[in-house]
Amino acid sequence: MRKIMAVLALPIIFSLVMLPSAASAKKHMWRDHVKYEKYRRDPVLKMLKDQADSLKAVRDSITTEIQKKWKEKKKEERENRKIIRFDFSHIKKPASPTVFKAPFRFPPVAQYYTGTCWCFSTTSFFESEVARLTGQQIKLSEMYTVYWEYVEKAKGYVEKRGYQPFGEGSESDAVLLIWKKYGVVPESVYNGLLPGQKMYYHEDMAKEMSDYLHFVKSHNYWDEDEVVAHVRVILDKYMGRPPEAFEYNGKTMTPKEFLADVLKLNLDDYVQVISTLSIPFYTYGEYKFPDNWRPTKTYCNVPLDDFYKYIKSATGKGYTLCIGGDVSEPGYNGYEDVAIVPTFDIPQSYIDQDSRELRIYNKTSGDDHGIHLLARKRIGNHDWYLIKDSSRAARHGKFMGYMFYRDDYIKLKMLSYTVHKDIVGDLLKKCKKPEQK
Repeated sequence: MRKIMAVLALPIIFSLVMLPSAASAKKHMWRDHVKYEKYRRDPVLKMLKDQADSLKAVRDSITTEIQKKWKEKKKEERENRKIIRFDFSHIKKPASPTVFKAPFRFPPVAQYYTGTCWCFSTTSFFESEVARLTGQQIKLSEMYTVYWEYVEKAKGYVEKRGYQPFGEGSESDAVLLIWKKYGVVPESVYNGLLPGQKMYYHEDMAKEMSDYLHFVKSHNYWDEDEVVAHVRVILDKYMGRPPEAFEYNGKTMTPKEFLADVLKLNLDDYVQVISTLSIPFYTYGEYKFPDNWRPTKTYCNVPLDDFYKYIKSATGKGYTLCIGGDVSEPGYNGYEDVAIVPTFDIPQSYIDQDSRELRIYNKTSGDDHGIHLLARKRIGNHDWYLIKDSSRAARHGKFMGYMFYRDDYIKLKMLSYTVHKDIVGDLLKKCKKPEQK
């Protein structure tokens, strides 16, 4: 047993003898060190990448040259572009707006780079109504109404889960609905321009709101309070926040108090009229265009003869109308201050309910502009109408926001109007409410 233990102990003793001391191990231990050196790019890979870059540069230079030529070609086409227009040289038209006996209105206001003709035209209409009914001449704010209409559109967009147009356009009845809910303010209190701004430009604002709402839809995020709050942040950034109260003639009032106590307008006294074969005559129905986004069904539909009869009646009694329709026609020319229907479009004797409806159906008559119709005057064989217009086209001619529409253009291309109920009293007796159909 002792012999075996002795033998077993020998390797242990040997290993103890062979182990170096701690000091000796520290002295002879090898340590790796870190250092930085220049990156060496593989020469073959570099050669291949340089060759690829050279080929790309050649391709890009060819592409750039093609793009340059294409842009020059498109520029030349734009500069030399021609559009079909009517030769007005033989047309006997009004000499100037002064030949019309028009009711009070403020000078035309430009909408500039916005799609808010619906508000400019209807606001102008109600300014004339205030003057007619109360004798007051008060310039009202267009942009106060525009601001709240965007808020309402955002609410509708959430309610309908994005299945609703969201753009700059609307209809004249939107002004009625917004004023009923939010009131209205004088232009001097809120004009929707930021400090230093002199012209309206809404393209960026509209795009930012539209992009945000598309994000909302794509993420199924339908919290109305949050969405409206965000839309209002965008509106405030571009337009400023409208007042909740303001001082007018030494008295503090809200926008709704201003509407009721100062303007004294009864908004229920105003009627929308259309003429289409798509719904029965003498019933209220929907005006089926994208700008009627709500959509309201408050439009009294009448035959074309009645539609035009009430326009003549209104202007004959010193009333004005807010009217809308199509202004993208060969017979419409802002440089000539005139809108007519040329015979190469359709002979005047052929303008009737059916020719009008065909153009509505095939979308060659669209609802692309709202205007304020002020007065009528007979010149030659036609009735001419004085139009107050917020568009840039109406500023291409001599009269800076005034144009002359001939009777044929009104009959064929104007699709709806708003007028005081006094003008259409007999019509209202015949026109049935939707629930009575």
